Amino acid sequence: MSTDYTYDEQGQFFPYFILTISALITVPLTFSLLKPTKELESTAPKIKSDFKPPDENLIQGQKRKQWRRERRLKRFITVIAGYAIIALMSYLIAVTKTTAPKIWDPYDILQIPRSADDKKINKRYRDLSRVYHPDKARPDESKNQTVDDINDHWVELSKAYKALTDEEVRNNYIQFGHPDGKQSYSIGIALPKFIVTEGNGKYVLLVYGLLLGVLLPYVVGRWWYGTQKMTKEKVLLASAGNLFREYNEDITDGGVVNALTCGEEYKEVLTGNKAENGLGKVEKKVSESPTFGRRASGLDPADQQALEKSDGARRKALALLWAYLGRVALDGSTLDNEKYEVAPLALALNESWTAISLAYGNVAQILSAYHISQNLIQAIPPHASPLLQLPYITPAIASSIEGPSSRDHLTVQDLMSLPEYKRRKLATDQPDVLEIGQYNTAVAVARQLPLLQLEKVFFKVTGEKVVTQSSLVQMVLKARVIPPGTANVPPVNELDLEDVDPDEGDVDALVGRNPARSKKAKILDGNEDKQANPEERPLQPPLAYAPYFPRDHSPRWHVFLADSKLGKMAVPPFTFTTFNKPLFDDAGNPSFNMQTFKMQFQAPPQVGKYPFTMHLICDSYVGMDSKMDVVLEVEDSAKAMEMVEEDEISEPEEDSIAGQMSALKSGGLSGGSQQPRRKKKVQAVESSDDESDTEGDAGSDTSDTNTDTDTDGE
Repeated sequence: MSTDYTYDEQGQFFPYFILTISALITVPLTFSLLKPTKELESTAPKIKSDFKPPDENLIQGQKRKQWRRERRLKRFITVIAGYAIIALMSYLIAVTKTTAPKIWDPYDILQIPRSADDKKINKRYRDLSRVYHPDKARPDESKNQTVDDINDHWVELSKAYKALTDEEVRNNYIQFGHPDGKQSYSIGIALPKFIVTEGNGKYVLLVYGLLLGVLLPYVVGRWWYGTQKMTKEKVLLASAGNLFREYNEDITDGGVVNALTCGEEYKEVLTGNKAENGLGKVEKKVSESPTFGRRASGLDPADQQALEKSDGARRKALALLWAYLGRVALDGSTLDNEKYEVAPLALALNESWTAISLAYGNVAQILSAYHISQNLIQAIPPHASPLLQLPYITPAIASSIEGPSSRDHLTVQDLMSLPEYKRRKLATDQPDVLEIGQYNTAVAVARQLPLLQLEKVFFKVTGEKVVTQSSLVQMVLKARVIPPGTANVPPVNELDLEDVDPDEGDVDALVGRNPARSKKAKILDGNEDKQANPEERPLQPPLAYAPYFPRDHSPRWHVFLADSKLGKMAVPPFTFTTFNKPLFDDAGNPSFNMQTFKMQFQAPPQVGKYPFTMHLICDSYVGMDSKMDVVLEVEDSAKAMEMVEEDEISEPEEDSIAGQMSALKSGGLSGGSQQPRRKKKVQAVESSDDESDTEGDAGSDTSDTNTDTDTDGE
């Protein structure tokens, strides 16, 4: 058996091939383009404000540039081109006349019905032989017919006749579909024949070589190399190595800013002459004489020396980063654009720096890393006033509000806690302060910031009353989001501070759909089967209010325990980004819902009391950190077992399921009626009517017993 290759002579099947390939590429790409992204920044709400910084166009341009870097635009163009090709191929399929391959059929060749018997078949063959036999037929010149055509046609007629009458030929036809037996295997190629004929074959081989030998290995290799050269913080491995070498235990916040410029990512941004163009102008701007205790950019002498010692792209990146932190106008769209381009790179590198700091475990360096994240997102120099986070607040205005004699900066919550008249006077009744409209905008933004206020922190082990050695401990945080300046804050409901373990049969509570609720809370609700609020699902806080940062950022909160005596981290940070209850109602007012956060770690192996300092830090806002001293008390496991045994031995209450089961069990074993136990007065207070009924029941039982005794005596 031989193999034949047949090509699409008329190009009628070629559109099907192109349509299939285009659909295989376009449809999955469309799904990835339309599928909602899992990034927090794409689904979080925004803080409402009409403030726009001076470089709003440049900042929005950087956001659009990042969008293009994520290949969304390229994917969109590819999808449009794919659907255009699909539409064209569909049109060609609709207008092109297709001819299906003809199947060899002896009945069709002899032009007789399939119901014809042998007599009709023989008669039909004789009639055709009188016309088409080569000895009798003559070529028809009008049809360009030749003698060979007549002979071939007669051969087909003879094969068809034998396929219906000759036993051997008929078997071949039935088994293989052809009177001559098994035919050659034909492979159809949906390409026009002209592509591989007339000297075009070498070009086809060249195209296949480029696609399979060059393009495909390049795409796969680039993808693989891109995944291998990055850390989990999305930082180049070379940059992570540079950051590791920059780390030291005495580094300051300014030193961290300097360390963040050692990344290789800046070389891709400041390529060629960009590393030198405008460098002198930027350094002059950030090194101008102090106006409010420091240089306008926040540089101190040590930071200035670090800037002068660096060189190349790193020096330009460091100068631009200080210009960004100080909100220094560089009076040039190119330099200002580069200033906003290096800020997101520094934030990504700071995540890697934070991971390195956590590995060393020094609390001072961990806090410094988190604080630099706040500075980068808010575009505020280290140790600058937190009031700069509010719109229209400049260093001069912040200094005027805080007062010349103030040594410590005011936080946003400090300012908003002042009486309205005093706050307005500080912000609007002095030289170089805010206008009324600007003041109202700043206050409106402050009242939307998600300030997390801790209400209670405690340790527990699920299902246990005490924490034992090496057990899995949960640190439970109870907190409310109370924006700065919020008035009429309701008191804390003590029931909200409870953390109840779910019952064994409470599947919804076990899987986290509905929180477990205490018996007291159920009674106060008036319905023990009351379901949890359907809105109690993970909810995102508003995007960080950071008008100068050229990215959307969803706030993260980090909680960790530290040993204050040693200055070391005791329990690694737990990071949370969502809340289990709404932060604001439909009108935009704070809901004051109690939020619950939990982190797990293993208890120490020794019994004792372990004092810790708990740090709660938001990576997006300056001056909103919380710190609390907590004590973890670890009990002996033997003591815990004794407490469990005491609970098991204690008699269950009569109105509980266990008490009823115990009553039934004891009554069945004794074979007689079980006297009902009276509840202790300390456990339940009964009405006088109930008491009289109980006594009456007891008296009737006694009389029955006495009567039975007399009868037995008789």
